[in-house]
Amino acid sequence: MTSVLQVGDRTITIDEIVPLLKQYGILPQLVREIIIHRSLADFPLTQEETMQAYKQFYEDHKLNAEEDLQEWLKVRGLEREHLDYIATRNIKLERFKKSTWGDKLDSYFLQRKAKLDRVTYSLIRVKDLGIAQELYFRIQEGEQSFSELAREYSQGPEAQTGGIIGPVELGVPHPTLANMLATCQSGQLLPPTSLGEWTVIVRLEKFFPALLDEAIQQRLINELFETWLQTEVKECLQQDS
Repeated sequence: MTSVLQVGDRTITIDEIVPLLKQYGILPQLVREIIIHRSLADFPLTQEETMQAYKQFYEDHKLNAEEDLQEWLKVRGLEREHLDYIATRNIKLERFKKSTWGDKLDSYFLQRKAKLDRVTYSLIRVKDLGIAQELYFRIQEGEQSFSELAREYSQGPEAQTGGIIGPVELGVPHPTLANMLATCQSGQLLPPTSLGEWTVIVRLEKFFPALLDEAIQQRLINELFETWLQTEVKECLQQDS
């Protein structure tokens, strides 16, 4: 059998490679990279873009001299011929993402917006419904502030911040709590509500609608890419099994 790798006193043969990749859970990552490599073939760069990609690569890895590059390649078991793909991979990948999913961002944003909107809210959580009702009436009547009661009675980490949580995306809180926050007005105090083992009192402080800015665009295009890639990897592995 042909040996392909020597690790200490063990010789790895070509027939052992795939079983070992499976054993160590590395096969999905290999398949992932092969799919990406295949997808980038149709996205060549100009000479100027290639030079910029190399410059960025050298800066990112702090490679200031030829000796630095040779050492970087050596410790990774790479040859100089591998460098072009590695150095230009990211810029080609971003171009592939935008070409494939760029025109789908508006509709995808509308699908995701309800969970991307952010809120700041005040929360008190206790396990006794009677205590929750008493605290709710104190806040409602102005007898004590929400912050004061949260610090004294709330049984979660929000007690340290006077009940204030956020800003957080609406996809973060418990779904029931998120729905409550999404349907009320800023400043609105909601009556005690059962939430699992807790009874909670909530007040929406501020609502921040999500905008399709550059950061959100990048995040959403990455989500679409990852969803596609995971499906591709899964199909490949199923064919192999």
